[in-house]
Amino acid sequence: MGKVYAIGDIHGCADELRLLLDHLQPGTGDTVICLGDYIDRGPDSKGVVDRLLALRREGPECVFLKGNHEDMLLAHLGFDGHYGEAFLYNGGAATLRSYDCEGAAPDDIARRLPPEHLEFFRALRHHHRAGEVLCVHAGLRPGRPLEAQSTEDLLWIREEFVQHTHDLGVLVLFGHTPYREVFVHLPYKVGLDTGLVYGNKLSCLEIASRTLHQIARHGDTVVSRPLADLIAPEV
Repeated sequence: MGKVYAIGDIHGCADELRLLLDHLQPGTGDTVICLGDYIDRGPDSKGVVDRLLALRREGPECVFLKGNHEDMLLAHLGFDGHYGEAFLYNGGAATLRSYDCEGAAPDDIARRLPPEHLEFFRALRHHHRAGEVLCVHAGLRPGRPLEAQSTEDLLWIREEFVQHTHDLGVLVLFGHTPYREVFVHLPYKVGLDTGLVYGNKLSCLEIASRTLHQIARHGDTVVSRPLADLIAPEV
């Protein structure tokens, strides 16, 4: 069995993603799961997608989940999605700049995006099960089985998920809600959005060993440590 990695929200910060992947060196037999929000707000959304597409060609199994920002982009372009009218107000202009499409009409943007990128956005998944771990972008509605979860909750939920336990019998890895440090609420959930685009850091969890790999915004070094370092001892 290879290693399985889960990576939190990237938001157009391509340099930090490249350095993280250079450090991890995932290869054939490994799996890389990305939790969504590859685009918007940061300077190089196109570069992020380019790197993820290259990663898929390099050998590891890649699982790319949909974030609410990709969903807004798709809706803005006229595809299946929600809240397309909010795309530009939530960092979408930075994404369009990276594709040299700022100010273009939605139909024109869809034509000008590299076909492989548009296919990437349209093929994103809502969740992924890896053994006893379930990966989603935002979270789940407590009290509902996975098959009854709404797309709205999988992409947008916050406090109703974060502040409560669930009975799904799995550890849920999620992004979407940024924290200064990885949010740990075992055995229920681990939040991996550590606010990279806001000047904090990009976080990745190696699932089996529960090892965190993190790189600071504009940093050049990946720091690795046990997830257990973030768990307060019981008194």
